[in-house]
Amino acid sequence: MFNFWDSEVWSFLLTLAILLAAMLLANLMRRYIPFLRKLMIPSALLGGFLVLIADVIYKSIAGVSMFNDLTLEYMTYHGLGLGFVALALKSSGDKKEKKKRNGEIMDSGLSVVGSYLIQGIVGLAVTLGLSFVIANIFPASGLILPMGYGQGPGQAFNWGQIYENLGFANGASFGLTIAAMGFITASIGGCVYFAGMRKRGKLVVGGSHENAEDCKDESVSPKDEIPMSESMDKMTVQIAFVVISYIIAFGIMYGLYRLFLAIDPDPTKFLLKTVNPLIWGFNFLVGTAVAMGVKAILNALYRKGVMKRKYTNDFMLSRIGGFCFDFMVVASIAAIKLEAFTYPEFIIPLSILCIAGGVVTYFYLKKVSKKVFPNYPDEQFLALFGNCTGTASTGVILAREVDPEFRTPAASNLVYLPLYAIVFGFPMLLLLGVAPDPIGGNPNGMAWLTLGILVVLFVVINLILFRKSIFHKAYKQDKKEE
Repeated sequence: MFNFWDSEVWSFLLTLAILLAAMLLANLMRRYIPFLRKLMIPSALLGGFLVLIADVIYKSIAGVSMFNDLTLEYMTYHGLGLGFVALALKSSGDKKEKKKRNGEIMDSGLSVVGSYLIQGIVGLAVTLGLSFVIANIFPASGLILPMGYGQGPGQAFNWGQIYENLGFANGASFGLTIAAMGFITASIGGCVYFAGMRKRGKLVVGGSHENAEDCKDESVSPKDEIPMSESMDKMTVQIAFVVISYIIAFGIMYGLYRLFLAIDPDPTKFLLKTVNPLIWGFNFLVGTAVAMGVKAILNALYRKGVMKRKYTNDFMLSRIGGFCFDFMVVASIAAIKLEAFTYPEFIIPLSILCIAGGVVTYFYLKKVSKKVFPNYPDEQFLALFGNCTGTASTGVILAREVDPEFRTPAASNLVYLPLYAIVFGFPMLLLLGVAPDPIGGNPNGMAWLTLGILVVLFVVINLILFRKSIFHKAYKQDKKEE
């Protein structure tokens, strides 16, 4: 039995209202405070930091947080999945375009893996180096950098906890703090890049890119689609397809969990302990696959004449995706915890790791975007940098500042690249598990060997990624010699 005035009835809506109010306030601040307007910090990021500061003040007064941490984590988790499903339901373009897109998506996946590897190399080099001067440092802990920056809070916590079980005291807090610093790095890096674009004359504060909006009748309601409002509103139809696709994805993931449980009932075994968390952690990838299947079925029914009108609308799906990403980012930043900085022994390694990781990721992806994605280097850089320091939706938020209507493929690359990232990045995941092991009498032997293997993998990945530039340069050299 409950009463409508019980706090539990209103807690979710109260959290929702605070996050949305913070975004509105951030948007007003961006428009009326010249300094913030010049920085071009996305409203969702700024709103998240406003909530974070407000919560710190509230805690210091009341002694408790004004949020339920689980509520924020649920919002973050589902916001990412629902946003990707919405983008995946959009039309894919013609066959020629799809073929070109496959290559770009693979290169996007390679770029992400390259970022993971260079973060792993820098992270491991830092902690191995510091182990000579700081007695109680865990040498393999540098490998948590790509998990926190590249994979987000979930994987950072998982591997921090795994290393904690292997003797790394407070490893889970260490991982979560790196992930939290990743969001700050994404914000700073994005602002630096926006400043560079303004200097090159490619971005004007208050320019047409902020006000441009394709709201023509044929965009919102093309003639071959269902009308705006019948017995069911058109936006309701779009939301229904997004939510239903996402719930089908949940059914698939839950079915796999039950299958693993039947095959592998002991929780200490491989499937339940390793594969199952990986599947649930990539809920957005499963949701994307389901959405693509739903889209294919709808397109087939339309081509065969079973459906007389198209039911999905790209304009509205972009708006739904934008809302989910905005909401996900503000909730994820509001949930930031910097607990590891309260441990004195972590201050130096964390500071060096986070700064070095952000700098190398910035310059590596800037080079990649310019060479591999010459048609949209700015949008691709912002999408990849946000993804490789925060989360995929952080990347979408940054890219949307210069591409508000998602006209370039930068945002959709993030939707489809995880499959390639998993395939090419799988060797690195294996190394994470063995890096803390000793070799012979050297307790850090495997960590040093892992560092060497990561360097080799980084070279191989970049040879594949820059294949066109390398072959083109070799071809020009051969022509010159002839």
